[in-house]
Amino acid sequence: MDKRKVILVTDGDMVAKNAVETATTNIGGRCISASAGNPTILTGQELVAKIKEAAHDPVVVMVDDRGTKGEGPGEAAMAAILDSREVDVLGIVAVSSNGKDCNGIDVNCSITKDGDVVHNAVNKNGEDTRSDDICGDTLSILRSRSSMFIVGMGDPGKMDYKDEVARGAPVTTKALEIIMEHNGLM
Repeated sequence: MDKRKVILVTDGDMVAKNAVETATTNIGGRCISASAGNPTILTGQELVAKIKEAAHDPVVVMVDDRGTKGEGPGEAAMAAILDSREVDVLGIVAVSSNGKDCNGIDVNCSITKDGDVVHNAVNKNGEDTRSDDICGDTLSILRSRSSMFIVGMGDPGKMDYKDEVARGAPVTTKALEIIMEHNGLM
């Protein structure tokens, strides 16, 4: 059996959940809505089982640490998914936070709240920071995985109302589309 194609999003609160569900529908994917939570409540193994049950690819999964310093439940789940032999993680949508202790990670690109693609990080409001590093509480595990394709963005479903579900979650959709395009799937 082929590996399931997965995109991870590092946020899972209810606003993000609605935006990620909308964006996933926009790209023709399947969202594991049960992966939402602030913090993530399912283990990585439980999420891999749900990924395998999804009707088709790409499968979008949310992971969230709810501000936990170090490895929290979202990062533990993400590590299990990344290490699974049954899935192929196409990329990660790295959601920026306003963390005070930023030990950021490099992004390949980011989407601003206005939908512009920049080759820097963005902040939680979706504004270009002019820095290569994005800060987020569910990102530190990615420092040891430099081969991952990472797209940064601000807070899904928010960013001065520019990513609202009523607008079709355009910023979140674009982040997923960039990962699909990077993998030759769009």
